[in-house]
Amino acid sequence: WASGYGDFRMVPDLNTLRMASWLDKTAIVLCDILSEEEDVPVSVAPRNILRKQVGIANGMGYTAMGASELELYVFSDSYEDARRKNYHDLQPIGNYIEDYHIFQGTKEEFVIGAIRKHLDRSGIPVEFSKGEWGPGQQEINLRYTDFLEMCDRHILYKHLAKEIAWQNNVALTFMAKWDERFAGSSMHLHASLWNAEGNALFPGNEPFGAVKSSPLFRWFLGGWMAHIREIFAFYAPYPSSYKRYVAGSFAPTGIAWSYDNRTAGFRVLGHGSALRLECRAPGADANPYLAFAVTLAAGLDGIQKQIEPPAMFEGDVYAAQDLPQVPYSLNESIHELEKSGWAREALGAEVVEHYLHFFKTEQRKFDEVVTSWERSRYFERA
Repeated sequence: WASGYGDFRMVPDLNTLRMASWLDKTAIVLCDILSEEEDVPVSVAPRNILRKQVGIANGMGYTAMGASELELYVFSDSYEDARRKNYHDLQPIGNYIEDYHIFQGTKEEFVIGAIRKHLDRSGIPVEFSKGEWGPGQQEINLRYTDFLEMCDRHILYKHLAKEIAWQNNVALTFMAKWDERFAGSSMHLHASLWNAEGNALFPGNEPFGAVKSSPLFRWFLGGWMAHIREIFAFYAPYPSSYKRYVAGSFAPTGIAWSYDNRTAGFRVLGHGSALRLECRAPGADANPYLAFAVTLAAGLDGIQKQIEPPAMFEGDVYAAQDLPQVPYSLNESIHELEKSGWAREALGAEVVEHYLHFFKTEQRKFDEVVTSWERSRYFERA
């Protein structure tokens, strides 16, 4: 209110211009946000936040490459039906866990297949899709690329998926946890560093080679792990996001790293030039530009300060008693971000205060609501 809600300018990034093949005779382009009076990027715009971190990485001689594994739930209800039902008693399009279940996948192909095809036709290469751990849950994976292009692909994927669902009279959601009975939806984030010549900087001759021989690998992982609690709100931005972090759910609870261990929040994957880090903390509801930006900021800080990661964890992270834990509420993540001097230095004080305001607003709105669960439990018995 104090600044009067001034205008800003949207400047098309023509590198993002592509066919929107799911719509008739339509193209789509993403814009960068600049101030109204000067050619100065608006600091709090998510794409600008990521651009800043990518620029820092480039200045250090690194190109950050990555991918996001994005999960979703499909429903037999349309968006209009879901709204009329006040989002209660929604019917997932499947009736059982469909992880790698190709028959159920075929039943959902009319919408998932359409999403894949239109992604490809719109210049967003798809690797595959598969049924996931919940009824009606699917995962569509896109080809990895540099961080900025990956986030552009990610945001367009979410947009076109919703429009294609609407066109087919069904609904889908990217909520990290839409129902406590079912698995959450993640946005597993993969990252590696490359040089200007296109050579991977993390590889080792065997799975643990990079841990032993590549200080960049260790320091990037060390910085990422050291700052994970400070940046967690950017991975889990809503109160409901935290319902996903449950033991035995494939979402992380303890902060640890391991090789190809899905109980660990940080999972090392691949061999040779494909060796990479996967963080399993972000949910499908995260803004990709923000999630990738804080990831890069944390990793680069690890390199600059030569932060070593803890020893590799072996075994079931869920059963471990002495590991640091992920935040279990948005309030806890807000507190971690609010007290972080590093975050203000790396992202800018204006950025941190802007998003603290956003996170606090989401928490306040949640806290004000009396839910149907509370009425069911307390209406007669209170």
